[in-house]
Amino acid sequence: MRVFVTGASGWIGSATVDELLAAGHEVTGLARSDTSAASLDAKGVQVRRGDLDDLDSIREGAAAADAVLHLANKHDFDNLAASNQAERAAVQAIGDVLTGTGRPFLLASGVAGPARSRGTVTEEDRSPFHGPESPRGGSENLALEYVDRGVHTVSLRFAPTVHGDGDHGFIAALVAIAREKGVAGYVGDGVNRWPAVHRSDAARVTRLGLEKAPAGTLLHVVSEEGIPTREIAKAIGRGLDVPVASIAPQDAEKHFGWIGHFFAMDIAASSARTRELLGWVPNGPSLLQDLDAGSYFRA
Repeated sequence: MRVFVTGASGWIGSATVDELLAAGHEVTGLARSDTSAASLDAKGVQVRRGDLDDLDSIREGAAAADAVLHLANKHDFDNLAASNQAERAAVQAIGDVLTGTGRPFLLASGVAGPARSRGTVTEEDRSPFHGPESPRGGSENLALEYVDRGVHTVSLRFAPTVHGDGDHGFIAALVAIAREKGVAGYVGDGVNRWPAVHRSDAARVTRLGLEKAPAGTLLHVVSEEGIPTREIAKAIGRGLDVPVASIAPQDAEKHFGWIGHFFAMDIAASSARTRELLGWVPNGPSLLQDLDAGSYFRA
């Protein structure tokens, strides 16, 4: 297939592009900078210049492709409203172009939203978020509405931690905070859980979802259902040789900053249905193995 990928040079996107190319797909990647364009071109990816605010470029890329993978997100935690609006606008632009074509449209989402209900969230749990003011602009539910309009929509619900050597996401942020504060903290009793997946496994699920998942499918890109945050803090403490301590819930955002709210959440997610549907068996290292390997602590 000819696959148009937004976020093609990002943390998940770059690994997914490698996975797609290895499987024989042709890839066009959206690139917002010269550096991103050069890295994609070196892989043999056709480059389309633009960003999430360039809806015309996104529409043109989607129109020329057999399938679309929307993996880009601004992740601007200082202006979440703008990030959410941009995400919704991009999803709507892609959905409108693909209406009536039956072409696959896979978009990145997360397990954190449905996990706000109690228990372990599964692929049968729908997101509670609708409308442009909600997290991610309610993009998952918006994209799924296009199934009835002839779009082969599949939602990729990623674990909050997609880890590996070179990760600059949530775990890297927690390591930086622990280095700055001189203590590896967790919130309360630290029994709240975070699911995780290795970057290589995330890329494989994305490719398999493109090739196999029926329209309307919710895929959980999760290899570990839920790691107690206290265990994550202990691994960070070992890596930095700093003490590990509980942070009172009322002090979480003061201690951790913007990530405090997320690190206090209990997010347990199953991927049993995803594994059965795609025949996916995760084979990457666990999060704690990655932390103990030391890559998060290199200067």
